[in-house]
Amino acid sequence: MRLDKPRLTPLAPEEWDDEARELLEPLTGGAGPNGKPGRVLNIFATLARHPKLAKRWLVFGNHVLGKNTLSPRDRELVILRIGWLCQAEYEWGQHAVIARASDITDEEIRRTTEGPDAPGWKPNEVALLRATDELHADAFVSDETWAALAQHYGEQQLIDLVFTVGQYNLVSMALNTLGVQLDEGIAGFPDGVARR
Repeated sequence: MRLDKPRLTPLAPEEWDDEARELLEPLTGGAGPNGKPGRVLNIFATLARHPKLAKRWLVFGNHVLGKNTLSPRDRELVILRIGWLCQAEYEWGQHAVIARASDITDEEIRRTTEGPDAPGWKPNEVALLRATDELHADAFVSDETWAALAQHYGEQQLIDLVFTVGQYNLVSMALNTLGVQLDEGIAGFPDGVARR
C-alpha cells in the first residue's frame, strides 16, 4: 500500500446519515445477526463521505463491472493490468478475487504484472494488455494495437475496453490518494513480484 493508513477513514455505521445510509445499506447484504448493517467494503465506506458523487459513480461502475460487453475474463485481465500499472494494491486485491471467479488462474493473475510481452497470452489478450499499457502511458491506443483488437472485438467491446481502463485508472487514483486500506481477508500484490 502506498499509505499505511487512510487519509479519509471509511464511515462507520454509527456515522451514517440518511444519505449515506441510502447509499450504503444496499451494499451490506442486509443486517447482520445483531441487527446492525453488514460489512461495507472500504472503498464504498470511504466514498460515502461524498454520497452524491458516490451515487452517480456507482451507476457507471455497475455498467463497467456488470454490464460490460467484454467477457468477465477479458475485463478482469484489463482491470488487473491497470491496477498494477497504477500500483493500486486495493484494486489489485479486490480484482484478484473476482478474476479467480472469472476463469483466470493465479499464475495468469501474477503474469498480468509482466504485461503483454509475457509468454503464454492468447493473441486477443496480448492486444488487450497492450491497449491497457498504451492508454495508461499515452491516453491513446496506437493504430497497430487497435487493428489487433479489431480482429477479436466489436465496436461496443472496443468502447467498453477504453472505458474500463479509464474507470479503473480513476478508481486507482482515488484509492491510492485517499489511502483506502485493504479489506479484511483480501491479499494485496503477489509475493515476490517487484513493485513498479
